[in-house]
Order: sequence, then structure tokens, then C-alpha cells
Amino acid sequence: MSRIKKFKTEIFHILYTRDKYNYKGWKYYIDDYFISSLIILNILVIMLESFVHFSVHYNSYFLAFEYFTVTIFTIEYLMRLWVSNLRFPKLGWFRSRLKYIFSFIGIIDLLAILPFYIPFIYPIDSNQERFLRLLRIFRIFKLAHYSESLKLVGKVLGEKKRELLITVASTFILLLLVSAIMLELEKDIQPVKFNNIFGAFWWAMETLTTIGYGDVHPLTGWGKFLAGITAIFGIGLVAIPTGILSVGFLEEINKKKKKNKNITDRKRLLKKNRRKSKKQMVLNKNSSLNK
Repeated sequence: MSRIKKFKTEIFHILYTRDKYNYKGWKYYIDDYFISSLIILNILVIMLESFVHFSVHYNSYFLAFEYFTVTIFTIEYLMRLWVSNLRFPKLGWFRSRLKYIFSFIGIIDLLAILPFYIPFIYPIDSNQERFLRLLRIFRIFKLAHYSESLKLVGKVLGEKKRELLITVASTFILLLLVSAIMLELEKDIQPVKFNNIFGAFWWAMETLTTIGYGDVHPLTGWGKFLAGITAIFGIGLVAIPTGILSVGFLEEINKKKKKNKNITDRKRLLKKNRRKSKKQMVLNKNSSLNK
């Protein structure tokens, strides 16, 4: 193996290997601890910048930290892009890189650095600059590389996406239906608030989710009756995705427990076989000496 290939393989293990038992050394923990700490510090800096006092007096320090952070995140992004063919070996050189670039985590990695580079490429005004600075909050999702909890959430959402889409579609149909009915019931009494389907749709959303801001509410008897039915249905509809996700989390936790148990049993068996082999070797050696 050439030096470049060896170095590339090592970078791949540093970035993607979660089982550190086979890879000893501090460098295999850089990606886990150093980058994770940097992400958390970034979120802290974004929060501190929202205070005028800190933003005015410590702006130069914040800017220096931003330069340092973007440099590290850019190097990490390019490294992940470089080793993506090792992560997706069946896809080939070009397709493996495209898969990483357009994956959820690849987009998050790009959004973590893109707001810094855009002003150098395209001139922006102050409002656009504020929006780009706000995009830095997406850096928190980079923790999905390192957090097992966030990975678990992503896995559950991926596996239960069909059931969740059915729930979302059913909710939308119900919202549209009650909006149309409420519009007919209330538009003559409240022509300003219920002037079109979108106004009624806003009422349906806040009623179905039981938020009830009070800015839009029915005045007719039938309208109040429909609002009560909608609120009751809302409780049930909110419970459906909660139940789906709860079942998904329990399934994944049980799978992980079973996998960990299998790994533990395998390690215990290997140790037992090693002890047996050593004992047999000693017996064989003693018997040969006796002869």
C-alpha cells in the first residue's frame, strides 16, 4: 500500500470509525472530541453575539474564532469528500462523492462553511448578511457525526417516514376540510378574519394543534361546535406520530441491546477459546516432555 493510500485509509478511520478499540492513539479521538467541542463553542459564540455588549466589545475575538472554525470545518469537509469512495466503495470515485455532497449530513457540512464564503463571491447587503450569519446555527447538526442519540433520531425518522407521511397527509386533508366548512359558516359574520381559505386554514391549524391564540375564533353556534370537534381530533392526531416514534425508538434500542449482547457474547467466547488453546498447548508441551 502506497503512503497516500495508507494516509487516506487512516483519515477515513479517524473520521468514520466509531469502534475505537481496534485503533489506539489520540489521533483517532480528534474528530470526536475536538470537532464536537468546536461545534458547541460555535453555538455559544452565536448566542453571545446576540448581546449588543458582547458583539461590540468582543467582535474582533469572535471574528478570529470564526476564521479558525471555518478553516477547520473546511479541511474536515474536504477530507470527508476525499475519503467518500472508501465509505461508499461500490459507487466508484465520482458517484461516491456526489452521494456525500447531496446526503443530509453532507448538506449540513456545506451549510456550516458556506455562509462564510458567499460574501467573498457575491456582494450582499446587511439583511442578507444577517441571514447568512443566522445559517451558522445549522452547525449544531454537525453533531450528528458524533452523537449516537442524534444518529438514533435520524434512523428512526428514516425507518418510520412512510407512517409519518401518511399521518401528515391525513392531517392536511382534515385541515383543508374543516377550513372549507368553517369558511362557509363564518364568512358572513367575520368577513375580515374568514375572508378566504387561507385565513380559515390558519384558524384550523391553531385549533387542531390546541394552541388557540384567540386571534381567530368562531362566533356562530355551528362554528363553535366544529371548533370543538376539531380540537378533539387534534389531540388524537398529535398522539399518532408520538406513538409511531415511540415504537420506533423502542425497536432501535432493543436492536442495539441485542447487538451489544451478541458482541459481548462473541468476545467472551473468543476469550474462552483462547484460554482453551493456551491450556491445550501447555498440555501438549508437557506430554511431549514426558515422552
